[in-house]
Amino acid sequence: MAHINRRFIDKHWSVFITRGLLASIFGILALFGSMSDEIVISMISVFLLLMGIVDSVSALYASVKKHGWLNSVIDALIDIAAALILLFFAKNNIVVALVVIAVYTIVSGIVDIFHAFLSTVDPTDRFIRVLAGVIGCIIGVVILNSGNFEKTTFVRFFGTYALIVGVTSLIYGVHNRSQNIEDKLARSQSAKKKVKKSHKK
Repeated sequence: MAHINRRFIDKHWSVFITRGLLASIFGILALFGSMSDEIVISMISVFLLLMGIVDSVSALYASVKKHGWLNSVIDALIDIAAALILLFFAKNNIVVALVVIAVYTIVSGIVDIFHAFLSTVDPTDRFIRVLAGVIGCIIGVVILNSGNFEKTTFVRFFGTYALIVGVTSLIYGVHNRSQNIEDKLARSQSAKKKVKKSHKK
């Protein structure tokens, strides 16, 4: 039986699935698509903005349920802040864009590592988030040091990170969904046992 400590549930499983699909699609486009320099930063901005919107909706949902809303707010603020900076301040400045994307990737990685230890009690969930966080920090440092490369090169680095985030988020979401089903079955069985005991008395 899966044991879920509901105080530590930071997002609904569907949020991870949605984030995973968005990140996977962008990652594939960034790695294998042919995007011109003029639109590539805008595409990254739109991707981060969409991720921020998903986390904002998650924060609203979690606030109603009264658990885990702060994590979604933090994730949303990071995504939206990076998207707006890229869109309005770094669109025509490759150096600024590179730094923003690198810092975003590193910060997201660090936040994932913190979430792993503060937001979940399940070892599988924890491993997935730590893995994504460590990879994010490494790729962020690589992007920060890729100043001599062409724009498409560091975009592919970021695309690799997005694809990893997508895959790990999908795994995380599916795993949490299965936990949720197991938890509901366990609580249902426990309730039935209590009813049977009360009838016997």
